[in-house]
Amino acid sequence: MKKQNSIAKLVNNKLVNTNGLQNVGYLAVAKTRAKVLKAFAYVVPIRRPMLFVGESSCEELCDMAINEGSTNVFIVTDAVLNKLGIPAKVTDYLDSKNISYKVYDGITPDPTFKVVEEGLRKSIDAECDSIIAIGGGSVIDAAKMIAMSQGNSCRPQQLIGILKARKPSMPLYCIPTTAGTGSEATLGAVVSDDKTHQKALSIDPRMVPLAAAIDPVIMKGMPAHITADTGIDVLTHALEAWMSANASVETDYYAASAVKSVMQNLPLVYKDGGNLKAREAMGIAAHYGGIAFNKAGLGYVHAIAHQLGAYYSIPHGRANAIVLPYVLDVNRQGSKKRLAELARKTGMVKSGQASKSDAEIADDLIAQVRELIAALNIDPTVKGMQSSDFDKIAKAAAKEVSDTYAVPTYLSASEIKAILTKIQQASDEYTAGK
Repeated sequence: MKKQNSIAKLVNNKLVNTNGLQNVGYLAVAKTRAKVLKAFAYVVPIRRPMLFVGESSCEELCDMAINEGSTNVFIVTDAVLNKLGIPAKVTDYLDSKNISYKVYDGITPDPTFKVVEEGLRKSIDAECDSIIAIGGGSVIDAAKMIAMSQGNSCRPQQLIGILKARKPSMPLYCIPTTAGTGSEATLGAVVSDDKTHQKALSIDPRMVPLAAAIDPVIMKGMPAHITADTGIDVLTHALEAWMSANASVETDYYAASAVKSVMQNLPLVYKDGGNLKAREAMGIAAHYGGIAFNKAGLGYVHAIAHQLGAYYSIPHGRANAIVLPYVLDVNRQGSKKRLAELARKTGMVKSGQASKSDAEIADDLIAQVRELIAALNIDPTVKGMQSSDFDKIAKAAAKEVSDTYAVPTYLSASEIKAILTKIQQASDEYTAGK
């Protein structure tokens, strides 16, 4: 524990002055932090949730919770899912087992501390002894914060940072309704500031849920545009984990599996939401993506996308889809060998092209990613994008990377702003052509 705490202290220290984004000190410190984060990932044990898959997985998850001693369950979801009756599959089963529960459907997209605190208050008032989250990444992240706060008798703000909790989380079980964030497998949760809407991150291995259910029946009702946005989120997790300097044999397995599954199954579920086989495959891919980036980390796609979401209220998956091709282009030179290896491993090398160079195969992989995003009709526009925001966005994105990720290529402020400029130009061209 002493070694874990010392590593956490190193990671939490404010080592980087982001005003000097282009000096050599920034690069050296960022790489040092990446090494510390790698040590953190391998010294601190990260459990895997028990995974139930299939049409009866929700019931199996509930049985586990009951067998573990749950008698009064706090169900965390959002108002839309509750109105659609999605939690009924769980609540009906709990009724049949005479298990008490309370439903909190106040979770909003990019939940704020106020939303989490309201859920925490309701769970404490109802004397609940476990939590089941039913929803997408926002719901699961909020449930993680509620469970950890209640387990530690503290406010969620006190958990921001790395290894801030002193006690275990309340028992937490997750049922994702989208194949996207993979939050049901990860050790972190994101909460937004109520006033600034800037995102804050809490990281602790005890935040990983005890179990998750991948139920394709629950996922089949997701609209095509949400299926597309969240599916590209999965692809982004896997690609960034694969290109990470902290990648390993273990994370490569999960990242490559997720990439292969997304490329094969996302077009299918986008066209036919009732394809349960493809829905299940995408759910597993999202879970694998979460496992991969748990240890390998993410990169500039997420760092920039988080800022686009905060500044311009773009859904996270769509923001990733907008940014992803540009960051792949920037990483191409430094990651061409790794991208070519990924293409070969996942069957993305087209017939008759096996003898091509790594650079050519990497270029083709990036082209296939662009083609997938185009086929999903994802809106590439960022409404209200202002070049006057770019300095702040670049600084915040660079800080997120230096604080948290081990990227293959570190970018200067001007390089990040060049990406933002290209996104703005593409957005304007798309709008003008409609």
